[in-house]
Amino acid sequence: MTFLHQKFLLSCLFMSIISQLSKVSSRGPIYKPPSVEQLTNRFPSTPFSGKMSTFFGASNIHMKNNGSYADIILDKKTGSGLVSKDRYHHGFFSAAIKLPMGDTSGVVLAFYMSNSDVFPNNHDEIDFELLGHEKRRQWVLQTNIYGNGSVKTGREEKFYLWFDPTQEFHQYSMLWNTHHIVFLVDNIPIREVIYNQVSSSVYPSKPMSLYTTIWDGSQWATHGGKYPVNYKYAPFVASLGELKAEGCLMSKTNSTSPGSCLKSSTLLTSDPVEGDEYIKLTSQQTAGLKWARSKHMFYSYCKDTSRYKVLPPECRA
Repeated sequence: MTFLHQKFLLSCLFMSIISQLSKVSSRGPIYKPPSVEQLTNRFPSTPFSGKMSTFFGASNIHMKNNGSYADIILDKKTGSGLVSKDRYHHGFFSAAIKLPMGDTSGVVLAFYMSNSDVFPNNHDEIDFELLGHEKRRQWVLQTNIYGNGSVKTGREEKFYLWFDPTQEFHQYSMLWNTHHIVFLVDNIPIREVIYNQVSSSVYPSKPMSLYTTIWDGSQWATHGGKYPVNYKYAPFVASLGELKAEGCLMSKTNSTSPGSCLKSSTLLTSDPVEGDEYIKLTSQQTAGLKWARSKHMFYSYCKDTSRYKVLPPECRA
């Protein structure tokens, strides 16, 4: 083999490697996630059919494996969603989700807590929103919270995922207690909202239901509606599994005051996620949080000075 031939082959190999790297890293560098505690392993999975009921779009909800898994579907006729049969004062809530493939611009998959049905003018929310994108597989993850009807101030943060969410199931989890709210993806904390004097007035505090929905967010989800849902690619199917909803249940006959917690029909003296191990992040989780925010967060309301001439108080604390 001549030197020129060898040089040509090496050049071709190099270009091939670069091409492959550009395909898998079109959203930027690919970073290996750190090792963290598997918080989801502490809580049992429960069937969707036992914990959830139809919120809307019954014809587009398909239970599988005796209700352990569920598909929720968006098509031109309707979206769909599930809502928990119980309300919770606090708890740990998680689901494994596999998102629709292909052109999903304008499609929104939400996994969230809310009490807007009971407190329409003073409601609380803790939100995961997965936003479809005009580029294939480029889903964006948005988190948000509202407390006591504080909807005039959006507290969004947005992240690029470090994996293709359409190929496999990935876990999206929320830990909520009186100390902090933690958003986790595959057990890696990506956001922590700490309860303190500054955040207390906008901290979710009233009992909430758990929801998961898929719907058409064309008007706002991608660049203000520039790329609406293209129903040529419908149906958009999101698959759900490994539901975990463990926490302090609101009594069916009691008021919204926490008092004692109900869990599996057994009266408890405290919330199941109020123990010492849930008060603050471990050093490993803190390292994971720093990794996610430094490598994958691309928007935070606390840095949006064009939107807020005066930043919300927690941003200035």
